[in-house]
Amino acid sequence: MPKSLSISLTVSDGFAAMAFYKEAFGAEIVYQLGTPETGLHHGEMNLGETLVYISGEAPEMHAKALPEGQMSPSLLSIEVDDCDAAFKQAVAAGAKPLSEPEDQFWGARAATVLDAFGYRWGLNQKTEDISHDELTKRAMALFEG
Repeated sequence: MPKSLSISLTVSDGFAAMAFYKEAFGAEIVYQLGTPETGLHHGEMNLGETLVYISGEAPEMHAKALPEGQMSPSLLSIEVDDCDAAFKQAVAAGAKPLSEPEDQFWGARAATVLDAFGYRWGLNQKTEDISHDELTKRAMALFEG
């Protein structure tokens, strides 16, 4: 059985990405290997309790950044205490707003931003505990209406 999951993002400029994630999301930089001349070979940062790896491109290791202007089909979600404040912070750091903070049927206030490297980030603030039955009821009412 797996014990945990780690995320590894490949970007065009690893040092810039780590600086952005620190400013936008409050990431804690743990480790950086590389130089401005050679680029970031390997970086580690904590987003809350999650360790995220960052690297520049290394085609020989099958690590390629998203082409400029393209968006990842995956969404990286961050649980936050205050969705509105987290959204403002991310946008002030240079993230592109995709969806403004809004209360959602699943018991959260949520927003989505896009970073300069093509990754989408969900900012989620839990607003209520709901059962699976209530979640299904709300979803059906929304999608049927």
